Amino acid sequence: MTDSAALVTDPVAILVVLLALLAAIFWFGETVPGRKLFGIVPSLVFCYFLPTTLTTLGVLPGESPLYDWIKAYLLPASLMLLILSLDLPGIVRLGPKALIMMVAGTAGVVIGAPIALWIFSAWVPPDTWQGMTALSGSWIGGGANMVALAEVAGTSNSMFGMMVIVDVTIANIWMGVLLYMAGQQQRVDRLTGADTSAIEDLKRRVAEFTAKTTRVASLSDLLMIAAVGFGGMWLATLAGRFAGASIGFFDATIWKFIIVTAIAVALSCTPVRRLEGAGASRIGTVMLYLLVASIGAHADFTQMKEAPVLVAVGAVWMLCHVTVLLAVAWMIRAPIFFVAVGSQANIGGAASAPIVASAFHPSLAPVGVLLAVLGYVLGTYAGLLAMALLKTVAGV
Repeated sequence: MTDSAALVTDPVAILVVLLALLAAIFWFGETVPGRKLFGIVPSLVFCYFLPTTLTTLGVLPGESPLYDWIKAYLLPASLMLLILSLDLPGIVRLGPKALIMMVAGTAGVVIGAPIALWIFSAWVPPDTWQGMTALSGSWIGGGANMVALAEVAGTSNSMFGMMVIVDVTIANIWMGVLLYMAGQQQRVDRLTGADTSAIEDLKRRVAEFTAKTTRVASLSDLLMIAAVGFGGMWLATLAGRFAGASIGFFDATIWKFIIVTAIAVALSCTPVRRLEGAGASRIGTVMLYLLVASIGAHADFTQMKEAPVLVAVGAVWMLCHVTVLLAVAWMIRAPIFFVAVGSQANIGGAASAPIVASAFHPSLAPVGVLLAVLGYVLGTYAGLLAMALLKTVAGV
C-alpha cells in the first residue's frame, strides 16, 4: 500500500493519532491489568510496535513530513532537556564497561558480516557483499556512514534499497527486544551476577537531586524549559550546518547531535540544571515517546516479505552481533544495560540509543548519546574492515 493510500495522511492528523495512542497506552498503564502487563513488557514496547501495526494495516503512512520533523527537531530538543539533569561525576564512575560493550558491538557487526554472507552465499545475488558493506556502516555508525560506504563499495541503487528494508526490519525488531529487556534488567543481572552498583548509584543521585529541587512548575519555569530545549536544538542545528560545511569529517546531522550534547552537558554544570525540578526531563520524555511512536510508524511488517533471503541474512548477522556482545558481557560481568545500549549505539545510532538507555532510566539517556557519537566515528573505518572480509568471502 502506498503512503497516499493510507487512511490518515495529513501531518496534523497523524500527530493527533500518535498522541492519542500514547495517551491511551499510559492511561491503560494506570489500570490494574495495565500495571500487570507493563510489569512484564515495558510500555515503551507498545509505544513502538502499535504505530507499526497501524502502518501495516494502512491507517498511517510509512513516510510523512511529520516523522522527519520530529526526528530533526524534537529529538535534539528532547536530548537537551534529558541531559540537563546529567550527573557528570556519576557518568564517569560507570567505568569502562560501557565503552567495552560498545566496541564489542562493533566487533560483532564486523565479524558477523562475512559469516552471514558465507552461510547464504548460494541464495543471494552476487552483489550482496556491496549491499552488506553499506549496511555495516549503518549498523556501526549511522545513515551517513551507510551512504559513504555504499559509494566506496559501488553499491547499486536496487541493492541499496533492499538493504534499507533489511535495516528497517531487523533493526526495528531488535530494538523492540532491547526495550523488552529493559523491563527484565534486575532478573537478568541477578542471573549473570553483574555489578550494577555504579548504575544504581547514578540513578540514586539523580533521584535525590530531583527530589531536592522538585517544585510545582510556574509559567516562567515552563517557558524557560521550552526556551532551553528548542533554543539549544536550533543553536546546535545552525552550528551543525556550519561545522558540516566548513570542518567536514561529519555531516551536519552528526555535528548537530555532538553540539547539542555538548551544550546540554555544559548547562548541566550551571544553575540551569535546577529546571529539572520543574519537570524538564518529563517534558523531554514526552518528546522522546513521540519520537518512539513516529519511528514505529515509519516501519511496516509487510516489508519483510519483499526481501526474505536478505532479511534472513540480516537476522543471522544480527545474531552474530548479539552473540559477541553476550560473550563479552559474560566475561566482564557487564550489566544488561551496557549490553543494550552498547548494541543500540551501534545498530540505531543517536536517534535510538538514548531511547533504549532511557527505557532503563531517564538519567541514563546521556550514556546512549555519548556512545552513539563514538559509533559515528567508528562507522566508516570499521565498515571498511567489514568490506574487506566480505570481499574475501565473495571471492572478489
